[in-house]
Amino acid sequence: MQHPVGSPLPPPHQPGHGPAPGWSPAAHHPGPPQGPAPLPPPAPGYPVAPRQAPSPHPGSGPAPHPGSGPAPHPGSGPAPHRPAPAPAPHQPAPAAPAPDTTGHVPLPPGGPVAVPSVPPATAAAPDPTTTTLAVLLIGPAGAGKTSVAKYWADHRRVPTAHISLDDVREWVRSGFADPQTGWNEHSEAQYRLARRTCGFSARNFLANGISCILDDAVFPDRPVVGLGGWKRHVGPGLLPVVLLPGLDIVLERNAERSGNRRLTDEEVARIHGRMAGWYGSGLPIIDNSQLDIPETAHLLDEVLSRSIASPPNW
Repeated sequence: MQHPVGSPLPPPHQPGHGPAPGWSPAAHHPGPPQGPAPLPPPAPGYPVAPRQAPSPHPGSGPAPHPGSGPAPHPGSGPAPHRPAPAPAPHQPAPAAPAPDTTGHVPLPPGGPVAVPSVPPATAAAPDPTTTTLAVLLIGPAGAGKTSVAKYWADHRRVPTAHISLDDVREWVRSGFADPQTGWNEHSEAQYRLARRTCGFSARNFLANGISCILDDAVFPDRPVVGLGGWKRHVGPGLLPVVLLPGLDIVLERNAERSGNRRLTDEEVARIHGRMAGWYGSGLPIIDNSQLDIPETAHLLDEVLSRSIASPPNW
């Protein structure tokens, strides 16, 4: 029976790699005691200090050379000149921390939406189908605001969202203040809240490169439900357009509605009459009495192209 002789073999050495970590040849091949590591040769031009013999007893210090006299007191004579240490390698500055984000979607900027830049006179007419826009479609009940807004958003060549103020108002289920039962402080408060929510949503979409079209029955003679609130919450870059068909068309479309969206004929006629105040306001107005939804959306693109080139003063 044979017994293993000698030290264990080192781990296998692979080409291009040094010894395996943790393995030391000296630990497995003991030899005579090793002395201190040899000092590196001095730099040219510097004196060579005499090498001292090791002390016979640890801690007793170096033995004095015969005839050398007492050792000088530390600090009493000039210190031998030593070469300056090599400068530390340059460390790259740490990378700046990433800004706070909410996932991959940035929050809307603090400022409102700016007015669209006016292109140079020599440039071609702007294409509203490929421009990031914020549009406010205004009109009485039955004007076709929601239907046109949805169609326009569906058929654009860039991402576009549709935001309906009536839909946002009806997010309130219990305690909903229906304006049809009377306009009071509760219905006005819920309207203001819905308008702020729509404005924030529009800014959030625009901050992420998504156009949006909003629709609301904005009255020209009521500042509370007027353009001022939309301008505050979305910004001066919002492009308002009025849809105002004839009264007979509005009454016909209102008759096809159901639920709380259907108004009485008297209320429809009263709202339509007040909307006539937009004539002479400087805002673009589309009479879609004889137009279907695709034709109205196409005409809306033409109106927006002119509004981008020359924003309305509102």
